[in-house]
Amino acid sequence: MKVALVSPYAFDHPGGVQDQVTRLVGWLREEGHDAWAVAPGAGGPDGTRHVGRFHSIRANRSRAPIALDPRVVRRVRSAVADADVVHVHEPFMPMVSLAAILAKTPPVVATFHADPGSVARGAYRLAGPVLRRATSRVRVFTAVSAVAASAVAGRIRDVRIIPNGVDLDTGANDGGHEAHTVLFLGRDEPRKGLDVALEAWPRVRARVPDAVLRVAGTDRDQGPEGVEFLGRLAADAKQAELHRAAVLVTPNLGGESFGIVVVEGMASGCAVVASDLPAFRAVAGDAAHFVPPANPPALADAICALLSDAGAARRLARSGRRRAQMFGRRTVLGAYLAAYRDAVAGGGLTADER
Repeated sequence: MKVALVSPYAFDHPGGVQDQVTRLVGWLREEGHDAWAVAPGAGGPDGTRHVGRFHSIRANRSRAPIALDPRVVRRVRSAVADADVVHVHEPFMPMVSLAAILAKTPPVVATFHADPGSVARGAYRLAGPVLRRATSRVRVFTAVSAVAASAVAGRIRDVRIIPNGVDLDTGANDGGHEAHTVLFLGRDEPRKGLDVALEAWPRVRARVPDAVLRVAGTDRDQGPEGVEFLGRLAADAKQAELHRAAVLVTPNLGGESFGIVVVEGMASGCAVVASDLPAFRAVAGDAAHFVPPANPPALADAICALLSDAGAARRLARSGRRRAQMFGRRTVLGAYLAAYRDAVAGGGLTADER
C-alpha cells in the first residue's frame, strides 16, 4: 500500500505529531509498504516531500511550526497524488493538513492529536462551512485519546481511538537504572512543567543528597544544585537516558491530550511521577504516581518516596512496562492499517451519515 502521512508541523522542530509520523513511516516501511511524510520545512524521515517554508506561531501554550503560504496547497496536492491513502494528522490545521483534505486527493484518514482548548473550539464553530467541506472528504476519523476526540464531539459521530505508539523497549530491566537518577524529558515550554521540577529539586536534595535530575530536551545556563542540562538528544541518546533513570518526572501543567513521554518512560522501565491530568491518567492507569499539577512540594514528596524505596520504584516500573504493551507497534499499526483499508474500500462514514 502507498501511504502519504501528512504533518502540518515542520520536522525541523521536535513535537509529538512529528514523532508519531516519523514512527509510522518507519513501521509501514518495515512492513513492506511504500510510505512517505509530507510536511513544511526541511527535516523529517528519508523521502519526506517538503512543501514550503514554515512560521512558528503560538498555539496551545506552545509554538507550532506551520506553513501559512497559500502556495503550499498545490504542492501538497502533488505530494499526495500517487498515494493509495492519505493519513492527515491534525486535519484542521492550516495550511498543509487542510490542503491535503480539501484537494482532490486519494481517500483520507484523519487523526486528531491535541486538546485544542476553548479558543480553537470556538474557531471550529466559526469555521463551520469550511470544516463541513473538509470532513466530507474524510473516510475514517481517528484520535489519539478521548481528550483529543472531544474537540469534535457532536460534529463527527464516529471517531476511532488509536493511541500514539512506541517501540516497546525489550532492553528495559530492573537492574539497569541508577537508583537516585531522575529524568525530565521535554521541551522548555511553560506547560511542560520544567520550572515546577526545578522548584521542587532543592526539597528533593535536602532529603536525598545524592539525587541527580537530568534534563533532556532543553538547555539552560544554570539550575539548582544537582541538576544537569543535556540539551536536545538524538534518539539513541534519549533512550540511554531512559535506561539510566530510576524515575521519570512529567510535571506538565495542562493542555495534554495523550502523554507519549509517559508511555516512553513506562516502556523503558522507569517509575513514572506524573501530573494528575486526564490524558496522563488515561495513558498510565494505576502504573504511575500522580501529583497535583503546579505543586512543587507534592512533586518533591513523590520523587523522594520512590528514590527512598527501591522496591516501590521497581514495582511501579513493572506495572508501567505491562501497561505500555497496549501502545506497542502491533496494536497501533494494526489499527491504522485497518483504517487505511476501510478508507480505500470506501469504509467509514459518508458525508451524509455524519
